Amino acid sequence: MSESKKQNFLQGTALLAMATAIVKVIGAIYKIPLNAIIGAQGFSYYSTAYEIYNVLLMISTAGLPVAMSRMISQASSLGHSNSIRRIYNTSRAIFLTLGIAGSLLMTLFCRQLAQFQNQPDAWAAIGALGPCVLLICIMSTFRGFFQGHGNMLPTSVSQVLEAFVKLIVGMLAALFLLKSTGMVSLAAGGAILGVTVSCLVSSVYLFGKFRRAYNSLAPSTDEPESYAQTARRLLAIAIPITIGSAGLQILTMLETKIYMGQLLGLGLTQAEADNMKGIYNMCQTIYNMPCAFITPITISIIPAITASLTLLDHKSAKATEESAARVMGLICMPCVFGLATLAGPVTALLGGYSGENLTLSTQLMSIMGFNIIFNAVVLLTNAMMQAHGHAVEPVVNMFVAGILRLAVVYMLTGNPNIGIVGTPVGAMICFVCIAVLNLFSMGRVMENPPAIVKNLLKPFLAAAIMGACVYGALQLLMRLGVTSRLILCGLPIAVGVVVYCIAAVWLKAITREDCLLLPKGAKIAKLLHL
Repeated sequence: MSESKKQNFLQGTALLAMATAIVKVIGAIYKIPLNAIIGAQGFSYYSTAYEIYNVLLMISTAGLPVAMSRMISQASSLGHSNSIRRIYNTSRAIFLTLGIAGSLLMTLFCRQLAQFQNQPDAWAAIGALGPCVLLICIMSTFRGFFQGHGNMLPTSVSQVLEAFVKLIVGMLAALFLLKSTGMVSLAAGGAILGVTVSCLVSSVYLFGKFRRAYNSLAPSTDEPESYAQTARRLLAIAIPITIGSAGLQILTMLETKIYMGQLLGLGLTQAEADNMKGIYNMCQTIYNMPCAFITPITISIIPAITASLTLLDHKSAKATEESAARVMGLICMPCVFGLATLAGPVTALLGGYSGENLTLSTQLMSIMGFNIIFNAVVLLTNAMMQAHGHAVEPVVNMFVAGILRLAVVYMLTGNPNIGIVGTPVGAMICFVCIAVLNLFSMGRVMENPPAIVKNLLKPFLAAAIMGACVYGALQLLMRLGVTSRLILCGLPIAVGVVVYCIAAVWLKAITREDCLLLPKGAKIAKLLHL
């Protein structure tokens, strides 16, 4: 792939962020009415299937795309096309093996997995999602190839295509099965079917793009390593990352089993516990929206940092890392204060909750809002250490904090005065712990670590000013007797956007150098007077 076709770090991030924005809008269009169609109980089945799926997904795909991206980036920087071909072919064989095993496990043992999670009626959703493990493995092979070359466009387009197909097929299937059978569990399985079909369509698109890119690789005379040596190098990078990512998903799955068991132990019926879990899962969907915008940054910086380190350009690597921290802060900080301040109106509007359900969703969302920044710091510092070849430290940190999380959730959710509200508290304690440990580890293993906290300070101050204005706007509307959920959300958010933009520019939370890395960056910098 020619140099002219490569995007730099922030351009790749911008492409993925744009795709993420579109995907999240489509996801909201999908999940919000889906929640209304199948109810909190059905939505809990849908989410349980995803929790199990995510464990197998992390085992299959968390580490290998990163390993592919790093190794292909190194080979590409040196012009070693034969090595790129060998890395891809070796990765494909590993991906297919893991994908087939994961799909068979979910499909054949869907009833046993549902029973293990204390939600026996979730079996249809789990079984319908099974084939996705194989399809995602196939897609990840192609995406790892493109990301290693710094080309984020195919990944971005495939994500948007995937979201559109999921929306159409999933919604129609859920409506059809609910109307024809009257069973919420089967309707949740129909919603999952849309995910499976969307993965199939996305795989076909990526294959077409990949075939052209692969065939256009320039001839080279480099002698690639053997398949066995290449596999060992891939797995040496991938296994620690996989253990960390899959371990976190396993802890999440165990957390669900723990708090569902504790809620049932408090005397709640299965339907009441399922309903609470459905509300919590809907809050997680809202919480995941801003968190998803951090993933494009982490995907983009790994090959960018790796390429700089391969060429021994440590100054450029650090500049990329600090730029990533600033961009991450600019995205996350307003979401932290916005969701924490507008927890009630947001969950009322997007979840359709009222009464006791609204009270619960507000409590959950306000806690989860503050956790966004800690989650973002964890994702970013993980990626940085992986790019520097220190993939073990984040895994150790995650397990230490994960055990603490399970202990906190067990103690808090068993208290009748706290119940399921203890679950996001446990998650926050976990991510605070990982973030602190990661920052400490970076200072220990990296000679000149980036100044993460320093680069987050100005976005934090800008967002704090915004949060105060948003809170004031909300209180004013409530004193005026406004009851419209749309207005209670929309007007404070509009005020927040204006205030945050002014505060961010005034505090110089983004630099001219950051802007110049973005598409049309010179015009953006001029507009912002940077």
